[in-house]
Amino acid sequence: MVSSVISSAALLAAALQEAAPAAAAAPPPPEIVGADTAWILVSTALVLLMTPGVAFFYGGLVRAKNALNTLMMCFAAFGVCGVAWALLGYSLAFGTGGAYIGDFSFAFLSNVGVDAKGTIPHVLFMAFQASFAVVTATLIAGAIVDRMRFGPYLAFIALWTLFVYAPIAHWVWGGGWLSKLGVLDFAGGTVVHINAGVAATVAALVVGRRKDFGRQAMLPHNVPFALLGAALLYFGWFGFNAGSALTAGGGAAQAFATTMLAPMAALTIWIVLDFTRTRRATAVGAATAIVVGLVVITPAAGFVSPQSALAMGALGAIPSYYAILWRSRTRLDDSLDVLAGHGVGGITGAILTGVFADAAWGGTSGLLHGNAGQVLKQATGVVATIAYSAIMSFVLLKAIAMVSALAADAKAQGRGMDITQHGEEAYTNGEGALLVLEDREAEPLVRPAAVAPAGGVA
Repeated sequence: MVSSVISSAALLAAALQEAAPAAAAAPPPPEIVGADTAWILVSTALVLLMTPGVAFFYGGLVRAKNALNTLMMCFAAFGVCGVAWALLGYSLAFGTGGAYIGDFSFAFLSNVGVDAKGTIPHVLFMAFQASFAVVTATLIAGAIVDRMRFGPYLAFIALWTLFVYAPIAHWVWGGGWLSKLGVLDFAGGTVVHINAGVAATVAALVVGRRKDFGRQAMLPHNVPFALLGAALLYFGWFGFNAGSALTAGGGAAQAFATTMLAPMAALTIWIVLDFTRTRRATAVGAATAIVVGLVVITPAAGFVSPQSALAMGALGAIPSYYAILWRSRTRLDDSLDVLAGHGVGGITGAILTGVFADAAWGGTSGLLHGNAGQVLKQATGVVATIAYSAIMSFVLLKAIAMVSALAADAKAQGRGMDITQHGEEAYTNGEGALLVLEDREAEPLVRPAAVAPAGGVA
């Protein structure tokens, strides 16, 4: 009896000794780091600034009668896309789920508090990702400005956030199948830019061409606005890319440097291409080049060296430049060349990430560092994103069209989308604005405001 007790005690002691190293090796629970939290707070604000940046970039490139509508198509995304993200989008993207979609564990922001997610509060991570969802939806507007009705547009971007953006975000960043495959996308080459570029192209085709497309020049009404928008985007993009490191350490510094350098190289090459072709360098071209350089480096920002960032920016400018020239010779009415800037730029950046990625700078090595297979993985991510975004965007647009017309009629387009969609003007004419009245058929009637006599009321 005594011997059996002693034997049992010895076995228990041995088991405890074996378990002790394992317990010691268990990782400590995550803790919030103040510096990381401060940086992501700033980064979230910077990414939110990108939505007004897109608004001014796009708003300056349209005609004056559509400027306010274009700005509103971007600003309204703060509302409908932000709410959609908080209610369901975040959970579908970052809930546990499976290979293709998250679950409802974070629906209505349940279980999203100030507990640590990595080294930052969970609620801050959600907010940071919300800023991405909002700005991605605004990119689509550039392809269908001047003609898509405001209500159907809002319905589309809200549904698109849930049914297109969130699933692809889960594939890449939420532990989905592209993540497990090893596709590299540091800050949104596939999730943001290819996704939005493809959706914008589908929207341009489904909504149809503008009333005056191919018959008159549709010149930018305010090029300084476009340059201001590009500047805001450049500034905000440091939060977009460097913030995606989710720490305030060396990874953020690396992504900051690569994000700074790539647009510089893209702008230089764009100017050379412009001079070679026309002997001029345009301001619109300069603004576009900066955005393209930012798009190209986005998937690679935390995976490549500063030298590679320069090469990627320079190489990435070329396909987008010639894509714009090609589009201008077609019947595709992609109003502000979202396909060329974000679609082609995103594809170029995603593939070049597979070429220039270097394990010494984070992530996995690419073609130039002995891993040719990474290019194939990147191509798989590109093709999957294009196919899913195109099919789902088409389905959503057709479903909305069954309920409400997508495009404003020719008369409304002729008057301008500012008046017909918002009852406001971006710019007043003469001494007063226009009165916008509604007749029995709800068709806006526009007439000059009456002039009040001295001391009286109009």
